[in-house]
Amino acid sequence: MAPQNLSTFCLLLLYLIGAVIAGRDFYKILGVPRSASIKDIKKAYRKLALQLHPDRNPDDPQAQEKFQDLGAAYEYIFFGDFGFMFGGTPRQQDRNIPRGSDIIVDLEVTLEEVYAGNFVEVVRNKPVARQAPGKRKCNCRQEMRTTQLGPGRFQMTQEVVCDECPNVKLVNEERTLEVEIEPGVRDGMEYPFIGEGEPHVDGEPGDLRFRIKVVKHRIFERRGDDLYTNVTISLVESLVGFEMDITHLDGHKVHISRDKITRPGAKLWKKGEGLPNFDNNNIKGSLIITFDVDFPKEQLTEEAREGIRQLLKQGPVQKVYNGLQGY
Repeated sequence: MAPQNLSTFCLLLLYLIGAVIAGRDFYKILGVPRSASIKDIKKAYRKLALQLHPDRNPDDPQAQEKFQDLGAAYEYIFFGDFGFMFGGTPRQQDRNIPRGSDIIVDLEVTLEEVYAGNFVEVVRNKPVARQAPGKRKCNCRQEMRTTQLGPGRFQMTQEVVCDECPNVKLVNEERTLEVEIEPGVRDGMEYPFIGEGEPHVDGEPGDLRFRIKVVKHRIFERRGDDLYTNVTISLVESLVGFEMDITHLDGHKVHISRDKITRPGAKLWKKGEGLPNFDNNNIKGSLIITFDVDFPKEQLTEEAREGIRQLLKQGPVQKVYNGLQGY
């Protein structure tokens, strides 16, 4: 471990020890063992934050408390400086406080990044509320007011009542957000950054969520944790066998050899050469290779045809049948 990372980790441990002494075991809140690495802690926090966010659990009366406990654990461990999940210290949300709109942004990632992981920096021009001279009307609400018109006579009217707050103005600020693309990340997953959405002059800003969009690859196709690709071989190779290397997403070579007949459409499985599983990077899917055969495009001479007949010694095989399986 690098000296800088070691010192940071030791400092985190001191905070954790203090938290446990204070009666709050943040390891337990995050659901990780005390031997968990920083990466494991971040991954556990990310999953729980998505599960426990109050907006996703409107019917759970304890959702707010659970989310706040999780935020406290994050604040003690990472101080909100990593920006991994929420771009800052989790806020103590109050449903009575108005919030700005959430923003969802598609973040395109390559299949190479899905395979090996990456850190992506995104520059955001964010409008931020700043104090300005003067006062403004705020927290406006409807209130019933009763007016006595005479003995035993009253009139009830509804009036708009506002408070006076310091004036504010929106100023654009440039921020760089760092999004960690974890190995095996799935298409459509979201990385939320709390408080990085649209501002609200009388409340809290909304959230910014980066939605993963895996772009199409020219060689490999993803299906779950498996990778699919096609290889074209010559007619001679399909009959006598061949050897070749396929360049994988991180540049390493996958060796393929066949010493038997390879029919068009035949498949070859290479276990452990697929994508890493998002929940357990030690588990990888398979690479499934489908073979196509490139037949000669020029017509053979009669002499060549006769030579092939003599070599293969195969008579006519003609069979008419319904090849639609399960039809």
